[in-house]
Amino acid sequence: MKMHFCIPVSQQRPDALGGRYVLYSVYLDGYLFCRVRYSQLHRWNEQLRRVFGNCLPSFPPKYYLAMTTSMADDRRDQLEQYLQKVTMDPNMLRSDVFIDFLKLVQLDTFSITTKTASLDIFLPDGRNIQIEILTSDTAERVLEVVSHKIGLCQELLSYFGLFLIRFCKEGKLSVMKKLVDFELPYVSLRSAGVENCRVGLRKWYMDPSLDSMLMDCPAAVDLIHMQALQDIEQEWAKPTQAQRQKLEALQKENNQTKFLELSQEVRHYGCLQLDPCTCDYPEPGCGAVLSVGNDEIHCCLTLPDNQTQEIIFQMSRVKCWQVTFLGTLLDTDGPQRTLNQNLELRFQYSEDSRWQWFVIYTKQAFLLSSCLKKMISEKMVKLAAGNPEMKNLRTLSPEPCLGHVYCARHRLLLQQIEVPEQGKSKKYHIQQSQKDSSYFLPRKSKIEISKADCVFRTIKEEDL
Repeated sequence: MKMHFCIPVSQQRPDALGGRYVLYSVYLDGYLFCRVRYSQLHRWNEQLRRVFGNCLPSFPPKYYLAMTTSMADDRRDQLEQYLQKVTMDPNMLRSDVFIDFLKLVQLDTFSITTKTASLDIFLPDGRNIQIEILTSDTAERVLEVVSHKIGLCQELLSYFGLFLIRFCKEGKLSVMKKLVDFELPYVSLRSAGVENCRVGLRKWYMDPSLDSMLMDCPAAVDLIHMQALQDIEQEWAKPTQAQRQKLEALQKENNQTKFLELSQEVRHYGCLQLDPCTCDYPEPGCGAVLSVGNDEIHCCLTLPDNQTQEIIFQMSRVKCWQVTFLGTLLDTDGPQRTLNQNLELRFQYSEDSRWQWFVIYTKQAFLLSSCLKKMISEKMVKLAAGNPEMKNLRTLSPEPCLGHVYCARHRLLLQQIEVPEQGKSKKYHIQQSQKDSSYFLPRKSKIEISKADCVFRTIKEEDL
């Protein structure tokens, strides 16, 4: 899938020869990832092209005369789209030429040299594990080191991830973002510019039934048991009084397996709860607390008259979504490095046989988008596992790379899979349309999808 790369701002800087160059601020999931020059990206593209040939997206051309403001804006948009498209290829994402360049620009941007360092990884029970790493170690590498230290089976690493977590007042925590494989946790922790921020280990799947895949590994069971306890303590998962009593009894018996089995019945178990935010439903300015997981978005709404209302959006009825940056960002070299202050996520939902847009204003819009993508990918794996024509997909990890069709006019990603009806030769379509959430749109932009604008194709096994 495309990643949440964007280049919302750029700056002109003087060079050593008295001229000027443009420095592009590249953001990933709403946080400053690196600052880089066009010439650096151009050389990187040439290196990638030597390895991967013509399968790369087109790179913005060089200008040999001074750029106008319009040309500069076009180039910035083109570079943003290039980064989004390059990350769609899983082979490219794992290549040395891809990872080495991104490691270098992360280190250079924040003036961090490669050296041995200690890094604390916080577990859901509040303990931390101190590991020795290189400052240039990626999140993928750090996760491997942590898993080795706690005895987590290597084949289960895809079910877990490293997150930036902010510890708030009164013991509350806020998940800021999931670190992608090629991010450098040591650098990201120091560049986030947020107090009481730590790198934490959490499970990374939105379907609670996937707990069953981890039951043969004691370290994995221990981790998801810790997180279940933490989620109940944080009031993210909401057991009834009877369930709470049974869970407390099982906890005293140290029966983790039975504890997790009962937890499956707890409301919002396995869901990620976001910080309080606002939305436009059922009227503008309503407060909202979102719990995301188990193939749904659960909203607890506070209306202007302080009445509360609960509403559940099923992912099977979500057609597409987008993240929009509202307002302007003055990018400086100081601590202000996030886009989180002015973000909205809007999604199109089928209600009463008609499509309607719902808007959520939250600083965690990118994290929410990642959770929605995760739920879709897990659902596709389930569909593949139950489809005889796609039986080879049953061994996929929880997060496959989806095939895409790109609609240039609306920058819309269309995902489609054909699933045969049981007992019939006729096929029906299960279609998901996912907005390219890393593309930023003006606040008042309207999205109208015309049939003439979109071309569909079936996702084949090799696309997954």
